[in-house]
Amino acid sequence: MRDILLIALYAFVGAAAAGLLGAGLLRVLRSRSVAVSLTVVASVAVTAMLSGTLAVAWAMFLSAHDLFVVTTVVAMAAAVSLGTALLLGRHVVVSCRELAVAAREFGEGGVFAAPGAPAPAELAALSRELSATSARLAASRERERALEASRRELVAWISHDLRTPLAGLRAMSEALEDGVVADPVRYHRQIRTEVERLNSMVGDLFELSRIHAGALTLSPVRVSVHDLVGDALAGAVPLAREQGVRLVGERVASEPVEVDGREMTRVLANLLVNAIRHTPVDGTVAVAAERRAESVVLSVTDGCGGIPVDELSRVFDTGWRGTEARTPPGGAGLGLAIVQGIVEAHSGRADVRNVEGGCCFEVTLPAARS
Repeated sequence: MRDILLIALYAFVGAAAAGLLGAGLLRVLRSRSVAVSLTVVASVAVTAMLSGTLAVAWAMFLSAHDLFVVTTVVAMAAAVSLGTALLLGRHVVVSCRELAVAAREFGEGGVFAAPGAPAPAELAALSRELSATSARLAASRERERALEASRRELVAWISHDLRTPLAGLRAMSEALEDGVVADPVRYHRQIRTEVERLNSMVGDLFELSRIHAGALTLSPVRVSVHDLVGDALAGAVPLAREQGVRLVGERVASEPVEVDGREMTRVLANLLVNAIRHTPVDGTVAVAAERRAESVVLSVTDGCGGIPVDELSRVFDTGWRGTEARTPPGGAGLGLAIVQGIVEAHSGRADVRNVEGGCCFEVTLPAARS
């Protein structure tokens, strides 16, 4: 038993010396290639085995022949181990270099192309993460380009919409000032109409800026969608009567939701005004609300004849007003963008789809908890 303990002690001392030496080398060479580190690790393993073997052989007083045999065996194992470590290190280095080149091209071109050669599991996982990041960045850049294009269009459209009424106001005020107006009352009414239109446009811009800045403050309360729809329909009746459009709100369930009543009334009002203005005389605008799983869906269906399929994805873009002629009643194209912003602030979703004879706007909101 004592001999075995001595052998273990000698082997441990020899191996520990090699291990400490290897640890020092790894610390010194920690910034070098991974191939060097792998070679050091393999060398430490072989050296530890050789040191322990030689220490035990010396303690056991082996003959020169036996010591030579043991040393030769260990040397062959060392050669094979070092060769394997070098091959593995070279493979890892090549994979790292290919990944570095792909990452460099990713930084320059914005698209990551994963190396085709097989790589260790960790490097393959890193490559997959970089590919996923590349896809997310590409989608983000696409959204940014679309948003920038939308902003440019909005500036151009708002400039046009502001210039037209302002020119009219200037002309009418100059005519009134010069005293060349036969019916000043009519001019005053027209001036007031234009001022109200400008005030509405500025209010929409302010609301949209709050939404985009994340400054929209909500005060949610538990309310029935039946009451929300009823208030919105009551406010839209005068416009519907003026346009000769019939409002229908018979399929409205009394489902509870937790929303900001004022903001959600604005959402329904914007949808109703948009539907009424695009529905021909003697047409119908229908409002409905129903429970679907854990959500409440409010819908406004008009008789506009439908939206071109290639434009459906742009309906909620800021400033979008379709391909129709831009007439003053068309507004600034901010109503639907405001609808989407308010609905998303309520953790909901706004959608549009074509139906027979028109289109249907749907607002999906989380149902109130029981």
